[in-house]
Amino acid sequence: MTMCKLPVTFFALFFASLAVANEVAIAPTVSPDGLPPLGNIWLSENPYRGNPVAIATGQQAYNQACARCHGAEASSSTAPAPDLRRLNSFCKRIADAELNAACMRDNDAYFAKTVRNGKVIVGVTHMPPWQGVLKQELAWAIQTFIEAQAGKGRE
Repeated sequence: MTMCKLPVTFFALFFASLAVANEVAIAPTVSPDGLPPLGNIWLSENPYRGNPVAIATGQQAYNQACARCHGAEASSSTAPAPDLRRLNSFCKRIADAELNAACMRDNDAYFAKTVRNGKVIVGVTHMPPWQGVLKQELAWAIQTFIEAQAGKGRE
């Protein structure tokens, strides 16, 4: 009688995905003080791109709210969730300024939609919705921090 052997990595990924699937959005204790207030209506573009205060604030918020799934300092080499440093990698290759700006707007829309609504795939929650939990200022600051990490890992 032959028994099918599954690789250990399969089980590790399976159980890691279950951990991610059970995540609950918990608001970080970081204050967006020092960042321009944005109000309650979500913007369509990241207003903090490249802002050093947003990068520092975003790092703190990321480490409290996102690192448990996406890895410390946005390095998901050992984390179960996707490597966020790659979100803008396609846009970086676009030399035309107008097309690059359009690509970045699309990335901003994708980021905001995913953060606000979470990620549900085949009925399984892979990322909880952050709408009503995470302030818009912190969400955009997190994205700004992630963008600042892009050159520090695999591209």
